[in-house]
Formats: sequence, structure tokens, C-alpha cells
Amino acid sequence: MKEEGKKSVTKLKFKRLMRKKWLYPALYLSVAALVLVGVFWYQQGASDLEDQIAEQPQSEVQDEYLTNDNGQDSVPVMDNQENLEMPVADEQTASIVTKFYDYDASEEDQESALVLYNNKYYQSEGVDITREDGEAFEVTAALSGTVTEVKEDPLYGNVVEVKHDNNLVTVYASLEEVEVLAGSDVSQGDALGAAGRNSFGQASGVHVHFEVRSDGQPVNPEDFFGQPMSQIADEAGKATEEAPTDEASEEEEAPSEEPTEDKEQPTEDTEQPTEDKEQPTDEETNSDEGTTPGSEEEEQTPDEDSASSISNTQA
Repeated sequence: MKEEGKKSVTKLKFKRLMRKKWLYPALYLSVAALVLVGVFWYQQGASDLEDQIAEQPQSEVQDEYLTNDNGQDSVPVMDNQENLEMPVADEQTASIVTKFYDYDASEEDQESALVLYNNKYYQSEGVDITREDGEAFEVTAALSGTVTEVKEDPLYGNVVEVKHDNNLVTVYASLEEVEVLAGSDVSQGDALGAAGRNSFGQASGVHVHFEVRSDGQPVNPEDFFGQPMSQIADEAGKATEEAPTDEASEEEEAPSEEPTEDKEQPTEDTEQPTEDKEQPTDEETNSDEGTTPGSEEEEQTPDEDSASSISNTQA
């Protein structure tokens, strides 16, 4: 009987406890506290792990990351190539005054690509770069390579030629001073000399004449500033593939024009036979006077077909 009385008392106490209003909020708060303690403990463990990794030497981390199970050397994803830069130390103050002569360019650009020398116009195979204030400036290597030639040209002044990968060659002319020697290696941006004046590009003032050649063929440097060397070689290869078709068409048209001129010349001689007989002395004197200045111009002027090419004028 006593045990049954005790059980009934405990049940009454439990029922009274469950009827209390503060019981359920207290349970919720207890559960929330346990959850927060668990989250805090998890975050503390993660931060301790990060601290251990940070304290580990960096070389060991790199070794573990770069270790290859096959034991083979890693291969770079892509080959880094230099981009063609302007051959000046400060591009902000540089400007192009003479352009590369491009047959597909506008008339205005073609006019700015003509060089007047000895009362004749020649097509430029490079670009003339000057400073806006007209002062001398430092000429730098547009690409890394090997200096293959340093010479003094009577028309172009001091000339430096640098050979690069992909059969590319850059030429720097109209230099007042030269700071490199033939056979030396130069990196992109290294000083080659100082800009100056020359006889062929007198209108450009103090400048550097810059040419880019791919497999010996000149290309427009303005089209490839900021572009990799591989793209220059690809574009130049496409241009050379299209060139034979144009030359063949010109050769086919040339023979048709020459016979017409030969046929017209006899008629002119037959129409004026008396004039030839009446004034032989005047024509002979005129012909003699015309030959002497012509010979002097041939000695002073470059080759008309490739006047702006530095290598061809020297040949």
C-alpha cells in the first residue's frame, strides 16, 4: 500500500510539472544551447587545421601538390610567346609619321607611306616613328633575339638587324648611336641605340625607321603590334601564297602592251622625216645633255623597285 501511494504521489508531481508554463521554453533553450556548442566546437577544429597548414613550410606544400605519380616531368599547358612591341621606351610620346605602303589601304594612308627622295617617290617598307616634341629618344628591341648585323648605310644611317624565332627579322635604321654589337643576344625592351636623322627620310626628322620581315618579306608592323610572333608568321605565309597569282596576271598583261608601242613608234618616225634631217645637231646636243644628269641620279638614288628596303639598297 505504501508503494502504491508513493507512485501516485510521483505521478501527481510530474503532472504538476508538465503544467508549468516555463517547462517547454526551458527545454527549447537547452536544446539550442547544445546545438550552438556543437557548431562552435566544429568551427574551432577547422580553424586549428588551417593554422597547422599555414605553419607548414611553403616548399613542402608545393612539393606535395606538384608530385606526379608517374614520375614524369610536367609539361607547360601553352608556349608563352612575346608580343611585338613598338621599338621605343615610351610609347605614349611616340607617333608614326610614315606608314607602311599597303596596296589595300586607303588613299590617305598610301600617301603617308610615300617617301620623297631626290624628286622621286618611293614606297615605304616600314614605319618611321618619332617623338611628338621632335627630340631624340631611346630605341629598344621589339622582340628578343640575336643581333645579326650592325652597319652604317649612306642613306639610312646606322642600321641594326635582329633575328628572332619563326623566321622573323626586325630592322632598326636611322640610328644616331648604336649600343649593341653583332652576335650579341638582346631581350625585349633592351636599348639598341638612339634615334637620329638620315638622308632617305629627311622629312621625318629625328626618327627610327622600323621594319618587320617574315621569311624575307616585309609586313606592316602596325598590323601586328601587340600580337604574338606565330601570328605574324601565319599572316605572312598567307600573303605569300596569294602573291604568285597577282604576279602571273601582271606578266600575262605585259606582253600585250609592248607590241602596240612597237607598232606605233615606226609611224611617228615616218611622219616627221624632214624634221630629223633638218635639225640633227639640236637633237644630238639634247641627247648628250640629257645623259649626263641621268647618270648622276642613278648613282645617288636607290633602286626604284625596292628603294625603301634597307638590304636591297646595299646590294
